[in-house]
Amino acid sequence: MHHVNRMKTRQIPARGADATREITRGCLLTRTRRISRVLTALYDQAYRPFGITSPQFTLLVIISRLGPVSRAEIGRQNHQERSTLTRNLQVMLAEGWVEEIPSLEGGRSRPLVLTKAGRGLLRRAAPAWRAAQAQARAILGRAGVAAVMDIANDLPRQGP
Repeated sequence: MHHVNRMKTRQIPARGADATREITRGCLLTRTRRISRVLTALYDQAYRPFGITSPQFTLLVIISRLGPVSRAEIGRQNHQERSTLTRNLQVMLAEGWVEEIPSLEGGRSRPLVLTKAGRGLLRRAAPAWRAAQAQARAILGRAGVAAVMDIANDLPRQGP
């Protein structure tokens, strides 16, 4: 009896097999997540000596470019969920790379800016970014780099 039940659970309906084949051959999500994991690992390795991760480095750059900047604006710029953003910012605040400043409007908002330590980290890690960037470009190839940049630049902004 056990053998019969096991056989039944292994059988896949024909339509399921077709869907599996279709998804395996052409799923954009699977492909883009694979690319993301490979590139993230490459950049993470480059940043490891500096004690920072790829998502945190990206936030350093965004805050440097836009600061003082609200968490909401960072989330919109980076297409990032609030919980993920909060987790990374907590580490960055604790490390002293980023600080909250009083809002210019006097409201409850606490805009973020890079500290002297954050600016120094960004400057020191820039050569590692350049090396990782060169490796990423080699992996993607000229056409792949162009496609990624075009797609990313054309993504709609999130939020209001």
